[in-house]
Amino acid sequence: MSYPSDFADKQWAVLEPALWTQRTSRRGRPVAMGLRRVTDAILYVVKAGCPCRQLRREFGAWETVYSHYRRMRERGTWERALKALREQARTRAGRHPRPTVAIIDSRSVKTTGKGGSAAMTRARKPGVASDT
Repeated sequence: MSYPSDFADKQWAVLEPALWTQRTSRRGRPVAMGLRRVTDAILYVVKAGCPCRQLRREFGAWETVYSHYRRMRERGTWERALKALREQARTRAGRHPRPTVAIIDSRSVKTTGKGGSAAMTRARKPGVASDT
């Protein structure tokens, strides 16, 4: 079964080398459902916002999907994949693959911890009567 969150063939051709440069597990048997299906399952969980334990049965065992996701996150696989995709997109746009300049805009707004009209109330000194 196909879901809107599944990768298209063109997308997978670009993403596969970035995601699966290293095997996520050196132990155990190979993933029966295939690495593309595992990645589709991970994307389904992210886009649907459901817990891995509620993953649809068509994706296989949720434990398999979660263990692959966890290992990929720990090894920085997602960051490498996003970096590779960003560099590829910048190259296609005729730009340098890596940004050479960064602009940081910092603005500060003074606020009070209490907020609202409490910020306008004059501080009272202990033992001094109020003017009102």
